[in-house]
Amino acid sequence: MNKVILMGRLTRDPDVRYSQGEGSMAIARYTLAVDRRVRRDGNAQDQQTADFIGCVAFGKSAEFAEKYLHQGTKIAVEGRIQTGSYTNKDGQKVYTTDVVVENQEFAESKNASNGNGGSYSGGRGYDSGSHMSSQQGGSSIGDGFMNIPDGVEDEGLPFN
Repeated sequence: MNKVILMGRLTRDPDVRYSQGEGSMAIARYTLAVDRRVRRDGNAQDQQTADFIGCVAFGKSAEFAEKYLHQGTKIAVEGRIQTGSYTNKDGQKVYTTDVVVENQEFAESKNASNGNGGSYSGGRGYDSGSHMSSQQGGSSIGDGFMNIPDGVEDEGLPFN
């Protein structure tokens, strides 16, 4: 089984490109800074550091990333590890490891990410289907939920 679940913050805005051809598809690449606790030589005090993990999203997930994800956004990602290799312009073989995003969702409220407090985590998320996060677009109505933006198709929402 190849399954990865990560929670971290984007190190910069996603890099989104579109494939060539008739059925062009969005491809988004971003790096997540994921906290890792490290214990130092038997010392009871933990030191926190981070791993920087490359992620790639395709199609609707990539379009979502382009529109709603920005540097510093805390998200949860579910996907699989994919390895590959290529030969660079100097003729050297380069090995790659990426997380292919299958699901992604906000891990904190917009207020919390802006430093305005709030502790909302999780909630209605986004997956590679057509479910959209409650933290995207629209305007807040003061009860912790966001209005659903115009143009979102009702049949893709997880409620009626």
